[in-house]
Amino acid sequence: MIEVKLRAETKLVKELVDEDELLALASHAAQKCYQEESPEMGDMINVENRLFKTSHHTTLEHHSFTFDIEGISVSDITFGAHLTSPFYNSDQRSGRFCARMFLNPDFTSIEEYIKTLWPELTKAKLNLVMRFVKNGVKIYHHHIEAATKLTAEMIPKERPNAPLKYIQANAPKIAQEQLRMFISTIFPTGFDQTLDLISLVSMYKAAFTPGQMYLTQKMADLVLARHPEIAYMFSRRGKVWAPKILRGSNKVRFKPGFNLTSLGDIDDRIILPEPEDMNPVDLLHFLPEYMDNNIHNIKTKVEISVACMGQDQRHRTIRRGQPVLTGNFYLPPVIASLPGMVEIAKEYLRLWLELTKSLPPTLAAAIAPYGAMVAYDKSSSLNAIFHEQSKRLCWCAQEEIYHIGRSLRIGIESIRGKKSSLLRVLEPPCFRAGRCLEGSRCCGRDISLRKSGDYFPERKV
Repeated sequence: MIEVKLRAETKLVKELVDEDELLALASHAAQKCYQEESPEMGDMINVENRLFKTSHHTTLEHHSFTFDIEGISVSDITFGAHLTSPFYNSDQRSGRFCARMFLNPDFTSIEEYIKTLWPELTKAKLNLVMRFVKNGVKIYHHHIEAATKLTAEMIPKERPNAPLKYIQANAPKIAQEQLRMFISTIFPTGFDQTLDLISLVSMYKAAFTPGQMYLTQKMADLVLARHPEIAYMFSRRGKVWAPKILRGSNKVRFKPGFNLTSLGDIDDRIILPEPEDMNPVDLLHFLPEYMDNNIHNIKTKVEISVACMGQDQRHRTIRRGQPVLTGNFYLPPVIASLPGMVEIAKEYLRLWLELTKSLPPTLAAAIAPYGAMVAYDKSSSLNAIFHEQSKRLCWCAQEEIYHIGRSLRIGIESIRGKKSSLLRVLEPPCFRAGRCLEGSRCCGRDISLRKSGDYFPERKV
């Protein structure tokens, strides 16, 4: 099951107070607002009545906690912890770089996870769910060797300057990244998450899936063991949510879906960022000269795999609408090139859609395969989209994320033309600099094409 450890907590510096440091810090922040002179640390106020109940919650944001979380399902992060609130920092285990993540799955733990969070599930239904999960793993194991071999053959065709060492190191990762579409996102993973106090309280109250409720209870228990006096802050809203699953014309798709729904007349209003203002530290949200970029928006609609959605959520300055599982399945280029995989994908999709008809909606979403496709709207300020897109057209980015970035570029070009100032920002660093800035991670693509060829082609790896 989900294991949670409290690894770090805000600690006062120098001042020694007899009172709880959490309440002392909140009291100090509040009185900083209320009085002319800086208050003494340890000069306490009634936090419950004067701050919490009156919603003066910025005072509670000065105290943070870092949690080390293991055993949570991928879906309980994608459709839970990372879905809505942008007020956190987290680092999640990579399904791309952890090459053995799917080789020796602990099915007993996965079954226990489901039984704990959905105790109403009958034994017969549980067996069907586990059969589906195991079937996906079987497909993965049966084809990973061929996928790795084919990837190793494709890399030098697309990336002629890739050395043998690069190919040997990255072929297994890219093969896993693409073949994991058949793995259920009920698979366990881990992440570190840092939350300020009021964000934790809000996540606890809003928790809308069984996994989120379990996780936030563990978090709250750890905090209350150290600060029992704030137990009044934690209560439940008590409502569940799960993304809808569309049924009908369900298909295997070979490209992510993308639609540029609103661009507006913004070309003449763009403040183009200087490269040094974005790398290695992105300053666009911190420099006054870029503030006008925050009031102009680009709106898009995407249909991407759940795997890609997990990547897309990493940029929290982007606003996203409520997601819907479209009932389609994404089959990446390498895997689609393997004999028989299209038919295997069609049958796998059919099994998931049929099984989930009779499952609780939260469980239906929780066992969604990585390849299940999800659609949602996005709205982005220019600064937010400049940050998001700064590395998406780099070939170190995953294939599906790259193609979403490429589609945005094509959409802007079709409306504004090839000389649009927006396109000058939607370029990988190697296009601007004429050299790779990734060091040992250099993909080996032909950078000379930036002057004479198509620098933004479709990719397979």
